Amino acid sequence: MIERMKRLSRKLMYKGTILDIYKDTMEFPNGKREEWDFVSHRMGAAAILPVLPDGRIVMVRQYRNALERETLEIPAGCRDSKTEDTGLCAAREMEEETGYRSNHVEHLLSLRTTVAFCDEFVEIYVAKNLEKGVRHLDDAESIDVEIYELEELCQMIYEGKIQDGKTVAAIMAYSNKIKS
Repeated sequence: MIERMKRLSRKLMYKGTILDIYKDTMEFPNGKREEWDFVSHRMGAAAILPVLPDGRIVMVRQYRNALERETLEIPAGCRDSKTEDTGLCAAREMEEETGYRSNHVEHLLSLRTTVAFCDEFVEIYVAKNLEKGVRHLDDAESIDVEIYELEELCQMIYEGKIQDGKTVAAIMAYSNKIKS
């Protein structure tokens, strides 16, 4: 059995818009102490895999500052509040980013993005019965909508062209689910 770690202190180092960064002082079972970083994602997030009636997948391409490049991802975003239903959040983000809406949204999986130092969670959904609506991009968003076959997306994952964790998890879980 793993012996218990003990947090001796937690100090707020930075308070951001959606993230708080802390320095934790931890004590090991043997008495040794060490400082660890902890990132708190205050709202949590939701993502969605939009599936067209012909089975193709709607994706978004956008610039990601942390990587200094564009990435191909499924639509996603933070909840507006800690109590916002993640399914509603996912559907809202899908319509805002892609212009598609759906009356059929089902939960696919729950994901913890980086468990070593961050508590962020993402609830991932699948949307079917898509209808064309209107995009509502934020002023600071520049997003291209692209449509792919599921097999193309799987190949792009294997080739390292898609590396975003929530997107990889969603595509692979959906691919496995429909083949079962």
